[in-house]
Amino acid sequence: MRSALILLYGVLCYAVFFLTFLYAIAFVADITFVPHTVNRGFATASLSQTLVIDAVLLGIFAVQHSGMARRGFKKWLAGWMSPSIERSTYVLLASAALILLFWQWRPLPGVIWIVTASWAVYLLYALSALGWLLVLSATFVIDHFDLFGLRQVWGTLPGKSYAPPEFNDHFYYRMVRHPLYLGFVIAFWATPMMSSGHLLFAIATTGYILAAIQLEERDLIVEHGEDYRRYRQHVPMLCPWPRPARRTERDSGTIGWRERPALSGQPDAGKTSGRSGRAA
Repeated sequence: MRSALILLYGVLCYAVFFLTFLYAIAFVADITFVPHTVNRGFATASLSQTLVIDAVLLGIFAVQHSGMARRGFKKWLAGWMSPSIERSTYVLLASAALILLFWQWRPLPGVIWIVTASWAVYLLYALSALGWLLVLSATFVIDHFDLFGLRQVWGTLPGKSYAPPEFNDHFYYRMVRHPLYLGFVIAFWATPMMSSGHLLFAIATTGYILAAIQLEERDLIVEHGEDYRRYRQHVPMLCPWPRPARRTERDSGTIGWRERPALSGQPDAGKTSGRSGRAA
């Protein structure tokens, strides 16, 4: 019975995440059939009030997303929570932080740029869609169901077991160290109409990604030492070009690195399977 309840909890957390991920696409793209987007939402009395509310919402997500990924917090959490639901709980709380942001986001007045040529509009929408596709497909390159906690809860069933998946630096991870984060950056910036609110959102989230990568890679260097330092020297962080010097056979394929964000955010850098970025 306990195993069945744990599995149900994990499935529900995953369902919340998946709906949140779909809404995130609509939120950033300003799709009209959803009630709140980066350009539409509750009005506020002043510009300063809007900036404060939006900054607090972004801060809540950043603190949750990175705070729960730190070793000290994980150690504390393991004292009263089954390890099998730790990842699902992280995913649920990250989704809750995003839902709060989507619900309470305050749009800012003003437009930074607007593209009117039809071909350019379609090109930018296609580029944004490519970014979201990169985000989702990168989770499957690593292990989608482990990333969002389903393999962990499945492993509690009778006759089942859980072991962290092994991973080698293949496909996207041979081109950049953080393809999932790269997908988010593309999706957030590729838009035919950049409003002031969208610009705030894009700058804040991009800044957070860059800061989160530093925290994440610091943990990975502590965990894996020279192996990760070599990987970092030979594979770019976010931009595939220019390429650094080619890796030797000794450097290639020995340890894999992956990012593990909440959306997807973003993460457990401390596991011995060599995965980067469950969260930063």
